[in-house]
Amino acid sequence: MTLWIAVLVTSLGSYLLKLAGLSVPERLLDSPRMQRIAALLPVALLAALTAVQVWASGQTLALDARVAAFGFAVVALVLRAPFLVVVIGSAAVAAAVRAIG
Repeated sequence: MTLWIAVLVTSLGSYLLKLAGLSVPERLLDSPRMQRIAALLPVALLAALTAVQVWASGQTLALDARVAAFGFAVVALVLRAPFLVVVIGSAAVAAAVRAIG
């Protein structure tokens, strides 16, 4: 029963949050500061998610094949390699590091 209460409360909270977002005045959304924040927020969230997925394993810092694959991806992107090369190369580096150690 408590699971269903949690589901219902979370659903109601999500609906109210969405309603609050729709209730924001138009003049506030058109301000230059808000537009800069809206443009940079996805970049910050993606960077945070990437950092958590690459560097963390549960509650500890992880230095494993993911870090080597991420390093390859960064270098490949700086050298402007095609996306497919970045993905396949990163997977190959991760596989090689896991096979070695």
